[in-house]
Amino acid sequence: MFRYLLIVRFALINVVAAALLAGAYLQGWLDAVVKGDLIELSLVIVAVFSYGFLYCALRVGQTSGELDEIRTATPSDGTPAALYLEKARFSHDRESPRGVLRMRLGRRIATVRHIANSLVFLGLIGTVIGFIIALSGVDPSRAADADNVADMVATLISGMSVALNTTLVGAVLYVWLIVNYRLLSSATVDLLTETIDLGDGG
Repeated sequence: MFRYLLIVRFALINVVAAALLAGAYLQGWLDAVVKGDLIELSLVIVAVFSYGFLYCALRVGQTSGELDEIRTATPSDGTPAALYLEKARFSHDRESPRGVLRMRLGRRIATVRHIANSLVFLGLIGTVIGFIIALSGVDPSRAADADNVADMVATLISGMSVALNTTLVGAVLYVWLIVNYRLLSSATVDLLTETIDLGDGG
């Protein structure tokens, strides 16, 4: 079995995603987002994504190493697999150690999922803020005056721009992070099943 296969898959997925993003930027498709109003809201979403991406990358590296070790039946001391195998060796009750192993491995990936979900909520918050900005400029009592219409339209467009930009940034980065989460989740299931199989003498 090829070592570090999980890391290679992770790298390929993110190289493709980064290339698509760079291509969209070079085509000028992201200019409206980069030069839009209240870019700070989009930057907050990008910062949360960056944290989640780095956390996911660390977990992918950790899981990849542990998968390689369990496939050679040499788990490192202190890893969830080694702790499970030690308990399973001296216990007739296999269910309790399996439950503990599931919780330990599940806790790793749950954080990535929570961060990905938070990107959607941050995008929705940006949408609401954008609509508030857009509607704050609408004053029916001033609409009859032609001089005020231009200001109201400008505020309306600015608010809609903020709403759409933050929604787009949140949605795109959610998809990017959730693809990585699926990869990590699948590898974690493999690690769980192979550890249990090894403990059962399979």
